[in-house]
Amino acid sequence: MLVSRIFIVLFPIFAIVLIGYLYARMRPLDMAAANRMNMEIFTPALLLNVLADKSFDLTAYWQLALAGLVIVLGSGLLVWPLLRFLSVSPRTFIPAMMFTNTGNIGLPVSLFAFGEAGLNAAVMLFIATNTVHLTLGISIVNPHAHWRSLLKTPMIIATVLGLSLSALQWPLPDLIAVPIDMLGKVSIPLMLFALGVRLIDIDLSDWRIGVAGAILCPLTGGIMLAILWPWLSLSPLQLAVLLSFAVLPPAVMNYIFAEQYCQEPRKVASIVLLGNVFSLLTLSLSLAWGLSLTS
Repeated sequence: MLVSRIFIVLFPIFAIVLIGYLYARMRPLDMAAANRMNMEIFTPALLLNVLADKSFDLTAYWQLALAGLVIVLGSGLLVWPLLRFLSVSPRTFIPAMMFTNTGNIGLPVSLFAFGEAGLNAAVMLFIATNTVHLTLGISIVNPHAHWRSLLKTPMIIATVLGLSLSALQWPLPDLIAVPIDMLGKVSIPLMLFALGVRLIDIDLSDWRIGVAGAILCPLTGGIMLAILWPWLSLSPLQLAVLLSFAVLPPAVMNYIFAEQYCQEPRKVASIVLLGNVFSLLTLSLSLAWGLSLTS
């Protein structure tokens, strides 16, 4: 029964990724416009819809968001001493270990496994880690990058607006909430499809470092979660979402930033590709535990 539940959760996610990959193989396409719309319209709409919902209790998620940030930062610290043995630059390897697929994989996994309540928890983790990725993460890859302008992006604006509405307990009127909800529902399947398309551009020239990253990314996240576990007073559902978050694979955004700033994109590409393949195993194990917590 548990195996079938895990399969039901993971199959739609990886099926859409595979469809995107196969379609791009047969019909090469440019996803730039679709990705831009997802970053500027659909995902901000999803964040605003979740945060501004009248049932969303912001105070219920502060410890979850803090735990997520500690896992992200701690994963980077755990990997740092290993860089000498791996013979890889910190700017290449550490961001990929810290910043994971909280959007492409984390949101749909939480939604399909734990419903709307799971999505709410995953959105808080996505907001917290994505903000750090767009600031500290970019600074690690390129210390001279002007990341401050990224704080003015639609996702950050939607987050601030949603958090403000939630804190003031001002729900959006249905006339506005319904179209925002409809736009937000586009974001997750489009993220998964775009992930599959993006994998077309990734090669395995540096497969050894890719294997190391695929193992260390969920391992360091799991170690940090184990360290935090005795101190957490989260609900079973939030613990289950945090379990999945801790073992997520490296984010595709790491490859995009590495390519943009010329920071060994081929190595980062291998880490991202093999990490996402390996996540079939790690997510299955974390879901087995998480589903047992919430059953």
